Amino acid sequence: MTDLFSIEGKAVLVTGGSRGLGLAIARGLLEAGARVAVAARTPPPVESLCFLSCDLMDANARAGLVERAVGELGGIDVLVHCAGQQHRQPAAEYPLRMFEEIYQLHVVAAMDLCQQAARYMLPRGAGKIILVSSVLGFQGGITVPAYSAAKHAMVGLVRALANEWASRGVNVNAIAPGYMNSEMVMPLMNDPNRGPAILSRIPAGRLGEPSELVGAVIFLASAASSYVHGHTLVVDGGWLAR
Repeated sequence: MTDLFSIEGKAVLVTGGSRGLGLAIARGLLEAGARVAVAARTPPPVESLCFLSCDLMDANARAGLVERAVGELGGIDVLVHCAGQQHRQPAAEYPLRMFEEIYQLHVVAAMDLCQQAARYMLPRGAGKIILVSSVLGFQGGITVPAYSAAKHAMVGLVRALANEWASRGVNVNAIAPGYMNSEMVMPLMNDPNRGPAILSRIPAGRLGEPSELVGAVIFLASAASSYVHGHTLVVDGGWLAR
């Protein structure tokens, strides 16, 4: 049973792994025995994580990123796309430039990196791709039209790629975190109205900790999920159940 969930020695690329949820995921995979490369603009505060400097919103900077990871790790078994950003503003005033930037990072970069990883995974008939969506991949949210649209698109992308790649041995899935104890969520929680309203709606009665995403990622990265394709695994303390 232990071997079923083992990722010992797996070569993993985590985007956005220098802080927040990405860092927690990268650190957890490393502790589980994987060889982990982190792609981000700034280095992670963990020396044993291989760092690949990359502005993931820049298509030219992304070019060859998976190839660089393969060069450092000796292969690519798992891709985790966690890089993301947020901007809150009423929809009527939302800057289209910001909408495009957020969509580029969450969706276009995801497709680009999935294609890059597929060039290594499909020929050998094995590989795991995990996109990090959100509970807002199922909801509209408030003042976050770009983020919600992008996270919905990621859920759709996972399903579309699974339809083509499942029969070729590559698992494409996603996780959808709820409200986590992270830099992105803190402004909401510090709002005297939104903070208490959000907390009261979570059945678990608290925010999730970034480290609580690691188990879901390990499951989707391991042999335990060999027949899981096109699925978005929600980790939200029961938020969507309300």
